[in-house]
Amino acid sequence: MACDYSQPHRRAQGDGCSPPAAAPAGTVSHAKAVEAARAVDAAEPAGAAGARGPCETVDRTAREGALEDVAEPVALRAGEAHVGMRLDRFVADMLAGYSRSRVQKWIALGAVLVDGTPSPAKRRLAGHEAIEVRVLPDDADRAFEPDPVPLSVVYENAAVLVIDKPPGLVVHPASGNWRGTLMNGLLYHRPGLAALPRAGIVHRLDKDTSGLMVVAKDEAAMLALVRALAERRVARRYLALAFGESAQQGLIDAPVGRDPRDRTRMAVTAHAGARGARTHLRRLAVGALAQQPVSLLECALETGRTHQIRVHLAHLGLPLVGDPVYGRADPRGELRRQALHAWLLAFVDPADGVRHVFSSRPPGDLVAAIEAAGIDFAACWSQLNADRGRERAAP
Repeated sequence: MACDYSQPHRRAQGDGCSPPAAAPAGTVSHAKAVEAARAVDAAEPAGAAGARGPCETVDRTAREGALEDVAEPVALRAGEAHVGMRLDRFVADMLAGYSRSRVQKWIALGAVLVDGTPSPAKRRLAGHEAIEVRVLPDDADRAFEPDPVPLSVVYENAAVLVIDKPPGLVVHPASGNWRGTLMNGLLYHRPGLAALPRAGIVHRLDKDTSGLMVVAKDEAAMLALVRALAERRVARRYLALAFGESAQQGLIDAPVGRDPRDRTRMAVTAHAGARGARTHLRRLAVGALAQQPVSLLECALETGRTHQIRVHLAHLGLPLVGDPVYGRADPRGELRRQALHAWLLAFVDPADGVRHVFSSRPPGDLVAAIEAAGIDFAACWSQLNADRGRERAAP
């Protein structure tokens, strides 16, 4: 079946896409913090999948392994008495019963956010910051250690690493996945990243989503990439195979938050805590798996909420093939993960100011599913790559 790749993404809402639907400071007791930490272990079975990640200043896309699943954050606020105090000392003083060394491990894991952004333990406070702390269980204490996890490095210079993540690899340690993650592999292959929060990870992919990620190698690069993500200057495009026949193009503009009926899932919702989310959608081709219509889609993130593409497509009645949470199983029984791949990543390199564009061919399992649907993947892939030049010219 030919690839009907005719229209670019538009800013205006497209056919068939949903319109938009319409958080005290103080010392926290040791008992309260322990209760919050233990709540996760009760809610999350051992071995549960994990990693989260794109763009609230640091990306938060994937539920599997996300620190956000560990506990509800403890909210703190620095005041005049804390001007010039190190971040690690402030948190240890405010959370009675936790040592400074343990707090430093939380900070390294990205479990401490200052005004929504990970910061190094040595940061000096100005006295007005809002600080969120996720109290991690004891198992997390050895999470920030190196493991010989193989990495596929697409590009590297003094400031950044671009990684092509395989499906099945958790990005960041969390409940049930404290070791053997992409972050542990980064610490093994690039030990210098231990100086950075989250080992330089600024956005994530779900465990079973494959594709491209950028990692910062120093503080300046991390701040630059975090800022670029927040300002929506990082292009992230995905290939998705979904059940149903989609509109040719459009913009899904609908807030995403925790599903009020099931806190382990995300949903399009107007409940408190939901955040605005925007996904640009383009249909590349249509086909069928076991006589069920499917669409090959390109999805471009404007924001990066947890499970954003998976939730938005399911909300439109276009659930991903193979998605065990929001979609349906591959009727062939072959694809054992969600059919989602981060195929394109473009950003301005903090080292040289040049806008780089990277692409990644989907793994064989996803290509096989696309071709089994009768879609000419080679034709679509050729046209996608011919089109990638416009990303290089983007601001």
